[in-house]
Amino acid sequence: MRSVYDLSLSDLQDYLKENELKPFHAKQIFRWLYDKRISSFSQMSDISKKMIDQLEKDLEIKLPEIAEKQVSKDGTKKFLFRFSDGSLVESVLMVFDYGFSACLSSQVGCNMGCSFCASGLLKKQRDLTAGEIVSQALMIQKELDLDEQRLGNIVVMGTGEPFDNYDNVMKAMSILNDPFGLQIGARHISISTCGVVPSINRFAKEDLQYNLAISLHAPNDELRSKLMPINKAYPLNELFKALRDYSSVNNRRLTFEYLLLKGVNDSPTEAKQIKDLLKGMNAYINLIPYNKVKEKDFETSDEENALRFYDLLKKNGVSVTLRQKRGTDIDAACGQLRANKTEH
Repeated sequence: MRSVYDLSLSDLQDYLKENELKPFHAKQIFRWLYDKRISSFSQMSDISKKMIDQLEKDLEIKLPEIAEKQVSKDGTKKFLFRFSDGSLVESVLMVFDYGFSACLSSQVGCNMGCSFCASGLLKKQRDLTAGEIVSQALMIQKELDLDEQRLGNIVVMGTGEPFDNYDNVMKAMSILNDPFGLQIGARHISISTCGVVPSINRFAKEDLQYNLAISLHAPNDELRSKLMPINKAYPLNELFKALRDYSSVNNRRLTFEYLLLKGVNDSPTEAKQIKDLLKGMNAYINLIPYNKVKEKDFETSDEENALRFYDLLKKNGVSVTLRQKRGTDIDAACGQLRANKTEH
């Protein structure tokens, strides 16, 4: 049976119309699902019995179960969700000065093969549906409901490559952004890609206000190809042409994510190359301390070197931030909790 969370507002309107029901009720149903966060169609007190019966016949309200939850001392919460087919995916609730942010996964496993990443320890099994992506955010909002708090930001940066599951990710974001859905503002939604150029070109034509984040992690082709196999298919010149085209159409500031790997990509040489790459772009780079993955040999840059790298970029006119370490006392790296659980 199909999940009701797979349906956008327009999908639900079409469904009601096809079943000779009034399509304007779709907005009421969405409010019950995403504002009241009901667990059964029968809880919709202002919907007719006939409509409830029809919905129950064709659709289901089903959220994943929490297979495991880890809570960090800094407030970060990591969830391992189990879907009805037994698939496990991770989501993270992060606490910032500006509010609460959910990091969502887009696939079960990942085929991108980045050499430093725990997500690729288990290869991609399947794409997540739009409803399964939405349901991660709903589960996190339900966690926040316990303290009467509200989710304000979404980042699709968990397990999987979002632009390898483009249609489902975009549909999920439209549901979360919908004023009758979870009402997450478009500019509070960020989608990350490791550099799938055809999808970046497609995204550029969508006229959406979502933020685009690029997993860069190396500023030259030789190093990036070693760290990220995607670079062999779409090297930096192709990637940056697509990004400049995107910027010229959308005039949106780009975010570049850059993991600081000790002795690998954190020297003054890489800092200068970053400056040259980003020259003239409306962009900033987010330096991220690496969360150790036991199956990988990489280490994070020590604090002194991270600050030196940050200062070099800053002095060279690069807009840069250095992210605070989060979740270091739990399985913080993307894919780590799932990999550990699957081992057992």
